[in-house]
Order: sequence, then structure tokens, then C-alpha cells
Amino acid sequence: MVVVYGWGMRYADSGGLTAKERVGRERVRLAAARMFVDGAGNGQVAEGLRVSAMSVSRWRRAFDAGGMAALVSKGPGGAQCKLTGAQLRELGAELDAGPAAYGFAEDQCWTQARIAEVIATRFGVDYTPAGVGYLLHRMGFSVQVPTRRAAERDERAVAVWRDEQWPAIKGWRRAWGRGCASRTKPVRA
Repeated sequence: MVVVYGWGMRYADSGGLTAKERVGRERVRLAAARMFVDGAGNGQVAEGLRVSAMSVSRWRRAFDAGGMAALVSKGPGGAQCKLTGAQLRELGAELDAGPAAYGFAEDQCWTQARIAEVIATRFGVDYTPAGVGYLLHRMGFSVQVPTRRAAERDERAVAVWRDEQWPAIKGWRRAWGRGCASRTKPVRA
């Protein structure tokens, strides 16, 4: 898949925590709760679990207000997605087909506004361009920005100029003798 500009390359793993990572963090919070019950102070809990004192303080307040249930994971964060899993897979296939498949032939780039338009026409769901950005990140896409180079650029001519012309233009700085960068402590003779 070739993408000139916009959204196109997928992350190896989608953004956010995996279910395994959420379980691991919940395990640490529940261990802190057991230490709270045993009478440990915030500093002892932070040191014992190797977490920040600020996190322990937040967990302590939640524990005091709601017990162990307050420290249980609430699942993945963020807003609920407006598209179903099947629609997300279909959108991924649509994006892989390229912008030309939807009439954006003047340049081969997906932008958030164009993707929002495709989602609205294909699935009947409205997204703002910023919302499309969050959706694409959740799907594992990343922003791709091309290097700006002229279409007429001749790489061989640039290499020849850099190797032959530039050293003559740049020249060598002549040293007048031993020097020192410090203005307050000159070099001794």
C-alpha cells in the first residue's frame, strides 16, 4: 500500500491498553487495597508496589469511598465507537482501496475530512474530522507525511553538486593558532 499523505500506515498494535495490560494494572490496584486493609501507609504501598505516591493517594481515596469494588477495572477507556466491528473491518478495506476508489483522483491522499465523508456515505454515521482521527488511531493507523521534494529533482545531479561543488564553496576554516572558547579565561602561552 502506497500512501502519499494522510492516514495510511497501521501501527503494529493498536493504541491504548490491551486487555492483558488492564488486568495487570488492576492486579496492582487490588494489591494496594490489601495493603490498605493491613494498615500500610501510602509511602509503604508506593515503595512496595513501585508506583508513584500520587497514584497510591488516588487509590486510597477511591478505596475509602467505595472499597475493593472502586479499584476494579472498568474496561477500556474512551467513548463507545459508533461503528460495529464488521463496519470497522469494512472501513479498513475501503481505506486500503485508496482515495481514487471514492473519486479523490487529484491526489492520492486520505485526509480526515475525506474519511469522514466516506464514513457518512457508506455507513450513515457522522464523524467530525477530529473524531475520525481518534477512530483511525484506535484502528491502528498512523499519520503519514511525505518529504517535500520537487518532482523535477535530479538526485544524481544533487549528489554530484554536493560532492564536487559544495566542498569548494564551504572551504576550510583556517585556525590562527591555539584558541580557547572561553572569553574570560584566555589560553596561556
